[in-house]
Amino acid sequence: MNMLTLNLRFYTLFWFIALSTTMISCSNDNSVSEQNPLPVIEEPPFLRLLENQKFYSSFLGEEVKYAVLLPEGYDKSKDNYPVVYLFHGFGDNEKAWYTDGMIQYYYDQYKAEITPMIFVMPSASRTYYANRFDGRYPYMDMLTKDLVPEIDKLFRTKKDKKYRAAMGYSMGGYGALILPALNPNVFSVGVPLSMSFRTDKQYLAEPQSVYDYQWSSIFGGGGASGENRITDYFKKYSPFHFFKNQNRSNFSNLKLFIDCGDDEESLSVTNDELHTVLRDLNISHEYRVRSGGHSFDYWKKSYPEALKFISDAFQDNMYPTEPLPINIGETIKDTDYETKTISGIGINILKNKDYSLSETSKFPVLYLIHDESTQPSNNKLSAISLLYNAMNTSIIPNSIIVEIPLKNGLNTTNIKEIISYVDSNYRTLPQKDKRLIIGNSNGGLKAAQFVNSEPSFFKSCFLFNANLTGNNVTPVTNTFYYLDIVDDSDQYKGYHDMYLSIREQNIDYEYRVRQGKEVYQSFLNGLSNSLSILSKKL
Repeated sequence: MNMLTLNLRFYTLFWFIALSTTMISCSNDNSVSEQNPLPVIEEPPFLRLLENQKFYSSFLGEEVKYAVLLPEGYDKSKDNYPVVYLFHGFGDNEKAWYTDGMIQYYYDQYKAEITPMIFVMPSASRTYYANRFDGRYPYMDMLTKDLVPEIDKLFRTKKDKKYRAAMGYSMGGYGALILPALNPNVFSVGVPLSMSFRTDKQYLAEPQSVYDYQWSSIFGGGGASGENRITDYFKKYSPFHFFKNQNRSNFSNLKLFIDCGDDEESLSVTNDELHTVLRDLNISHEYRVRSGGHSFDYWKKSYPEALKFISDAFQDNMYPTEPLPINIGETIKDTDYETKTISGIGINILKNKDYSLSETSKFPVLYLIHDESTQPSNNKLSAISLLYNAMNTSIIPNSIIVEIPLKNGLNTTNIKEIISYVDSNYRTLPQKDKRLIIGNSNGGLKAAQFVNSEPSFFKSCFLFNANLTGNNVTPVTNTFYYLDIVDDSDQYKGYHDMYLSIREQNIDYEYRVRQGKEVYQSFLNGLSNSLSILSKKL
């Protein structure tokens, strides 16, 4: 029985006993004794977090536990609220979101930026939020046909798919994907965080014990190996199949926000593959990759943008396509750098402020192969200004910046000659680990190709929206790669292939997928975001 119903019955019984006692007393004495006044019943305090809730599910034939977090002011208003269903991971329960996840604390921190909403946290055991293949435990049916109506009955909710979202981590991230995708009449928003699932290739490679314990009990094919594991039932629930097999119009109103850390053991590959599938199918979604692994430390950092995404969806607000531009700081002047021509290639050399203070100090060198084709003409010095200001504020070490504006005909020989000239004429630290190469767009492609052909020159390679798609660039061992791309970039396939190759070869890397379109400002935002890593590599 639901806890709210129990509370209501308790207070009704309490009032009945109190009233009966009073009536008996009055029958013996027409006046209430001053020594025995009527009891004062205090209204119980309003609790926003309702733990240990239960209801009986006819689909499962058992009670289902859940918790509810109500917004501030729920008890004093008559408003109806949208609902976010929070799904926990494999082995956890409904308590995870309000204990380890601290959802109440963080929700209250961001309440000024998001619309008020109700959070419902159901227990799902190890179901993966799907109906079992044998019909014995139809969890998805329970949630959509039992729990959602139950919540709508007990609380003041907005009873429409437009105002229901699913957000989850790990196994719950998979639930937050399939519930809205396969039940568009119930949910309209999905926020998978570090979604736990498998591509076909990963599914086939699962050890037999893991496959039988974790997957075949849900999707069928117990004891199977090889292609026999890819059952029709598995395809029904696999996003790598149902997005392709269903009519795309089924997902036209689906709002997705996918987020996964680059330090995941295998799930970052799974999620990145899903991003490429959705891009190929032109299914709208937001995708983020940041530094981090499989923990609430990572997921809590997802909350601000994820909750804002949900809030905007509930309010019919168009989610912004671009983040706010970063502050570059003071723009350098033409007179602050030296212009040289090496083998017909013009370069710009910018020394740090401390360069002239000593005749013996030597410095690392940042080489920027700069694609200026989309750069605003009124701010042509923005990238090197950003780096120069980062040196002056000690965000990165004092260095020498060598800007190589991308021109037709720039080749490996040119870059080698530029490096030789700089090392001969400036006080540089000529070791490989003190040189760092940066490239954006076609400049990023040139940087990756140069490192590929001459791996002895650079220890670190930073690529921003590099034109890798369709250009076979093999990452080099013993080189650090910083891969940065916006989720709307056309280079998503090239980055995915490069990322897979880096992971397979166990090469040191950082991977970032950020909000935005492939414009020059996104390069500046990405460059600014990379400065802490760049500093460690010098």
